[in-house]
Amino acid sequence: MSDQTTREDKAEKVHDLIRSTRLAMLTSIGPDGRLVSKPMATQDVDFDGDVYFIAERDSDKVRNIRANPAVNVAYASHDSWVSLAGVAEVVDDQAKLTERWNTFTDAWLEGGPENPNNILIRVSADSAEYWDTPGSKVTQVANLVKAKVTGKRFEGDNETVDLNR
Repeated sequence: MSDQTTREDKAEKVHDLIRSTRLAMLTSIGPDGRLVSKPMATQDVDFDGDVYFIAERDSDKVRNIRANPAVNVAYASHDSWVSLAGVAEVVDDQAKLTERWNTFTDAWLEGGPENPNNILIRVSADSAEYWDTPGSKVTQVANLVKAKVTGKRFEGDNETVDLNR
């Protein structure tokens, strides 16, 4: 398998893990230099490395991104974790906002996609790291017990992926 195929396979794995998790913590840098994390619902995943969120234009997270676009996006499920590092930008595109708007978004943000305060955030990831413990719950428990009994470390699937295009 070539390095390019391996990178593409790993990028596809990141894409699949994110699509199955959807909720993320978006970490930006606040005005005082501290890291600030906010829960966000992923609206779309292009795996060329971009993820999209919907936010309010006047929110702290948007102000943070405009001042310093370096971000991290973390996803966690019961058996996998993904961390994306990259840059974010505010996307003021009514058509894309309308396309990505859904019932879940309606529950959190007022006025629908027509509200001028609702905008998109696009995170362009430079790199990703994932951890995955494939298999059923029974298999995972059996592997943990085996690791405890044998004294050997539990092995999951952990990879770092360079997503620079």
